[in-house]
Amino acid sequence: MKFMFFMLFMMPLCLMNSFWLVQFSFFLMFFMFLLNFSYNFMYTGISGFFGCDLLSFCLILLSIWICSLMLMASEKIFKLSNYSQVFLLVMLFLMMSLILTFASLNFFVFYLFFEISLIPTLILIIGWGYQPERIEAGLYLLFYTLLVSLPMMISIFYFYKNFYTLDLSLMLNNLNNLYVYMSMIMVFLVKLPMFFVHLWLPKAHVEAPVSGSMILAGIMLKLGGYGLLRVMKMFIFFGLKFSSLFVSISLVGGFFVSLICIRQSDLKSLIAYSSVAHMGLVLGGTMTLNSWGLWGSLMMMLAHGLCSSGLFCLANIVYERLSSRSIYLNKGLLNIIPSFSLWWFLLCSSNMAAPPSLNLLGEILLINSLVSYSFWSMIFLSLLSFFSAVYSLFLYSYSQHGNYYSGLLSINQGLFREFLLLFLHWVPLNLLILSSENLTLWF
Repeated sequence: MKFMFFMLFMMPLCLMNSFWLVQFSFFLMFFMFLLNFSYNFMYTGISGFFGCDLLSFCLILLSIWICSLMLMASEKIFKLSNYSQVFLLVMLFLMMSLILTFASLNFFVFYLFFEISLIPTLILIIGWGYQPERIEAGLYLLFYTLLVSLPMMISIFYFYKNFYTLDLSLMLNNLNNLYVYMSMIMVFLVKLPMFFVHLWLPKAHVEAPVSGSMILAGIMLKLGGYGLLRVMKMFIFFGLKFSSLFVSISLVGGFFVSLICIRQSDLKSLIAYSSVAHMGLVLGGTMTLNSWGLWGSLMMMLAHGLCSSGLFCLANIVYERLSSRSIYLNKGLLNIIPSFSLWWFLLCSSNMAAPPSLNLLGEILLINSLVSYSFWSMIFLSLLSFFSAVYSLFLYSYSQHGNYYSGLLSINQGLFREFLLLFLHWVPLNLLILSSENLTLWF
């Protein structure tokens, strides 16, 4: 409740256009929330319909961190006075809806805020996007989610009619109803996004401003993974029956998407497709229904949130200077802006799960989970690991090496704010692995 009031009282700051003060308040809120950590892994801070366990705690922390960094990345909106008060308000509403989604103990309240978080994202894409196609991208995002969310709402009502509770900790009844199973998980599969229902994601990413891309990659995809981890315990019977289908789709789809990545000519599009491949692994790990898969999915979601968001920041930094996101035009950046080449290398290496990043820990856990589920999954897992290295190196080498366009030599070397922004993405990503010995406690 105190964090909700914190954000409500930040509204006057938004209307006063205190851009950096709002950002400082977000960072302050992050450290305040960090103090609420509990080691007993049970629900803490329970009040009304809200409370936190370890899963929601980690994702709320990620939400606050990414939202703080979104403001840092969006200085251009503030400088051009491009409706910056409205932008800050939209950010605040987005933050509130995300925190309430992850902290919900009641399934209907979770569904309500899950859908509400769509509206500020849509406003971000349509209001501050770059090209006229952003309206089409916004409609894709809206209708993909709305089409599958109505059946979920009806299945929530069905559940309440039969079991008289919507409390997440009490929803342990094993429902043997295929329609309810499909309508309950489809909305999360679209949000994740699973291969076959992923087409809204690259479109939304390419048209979104940097803040929109960061929130989509950093948090929105995690809503799908979080929802799946919450509801799968209700569908153990169908989970065991159909999990082989979803694991197959996630692995084969991830492989196909990795091949699509190598054919991309747009920086943002490549990073967006790599998100589909990574979240495919999360889906596979969740569907194996074992503890390796659960913890691997959480690690991968945290790692991907930081890594993908950082890559979108880099793509935006280049776009602000060259006014193009084409991989073929953004060549030879090592000659022009060498100070950013290190960050390109560090984030691309994290994207391909090189040590010591958290991505590596997530992939090790997920690979263990999937190989123990089926020995044959090793074929596509090996292809996925290899091609994730291929497209990450392709992204790095194509953008940093080669002949540069001679008119670009007047570009400035980079601002302190941009280096801080990238530093705050990369350092948590590579320091979190130091506390991974606590996994032995969790297992």
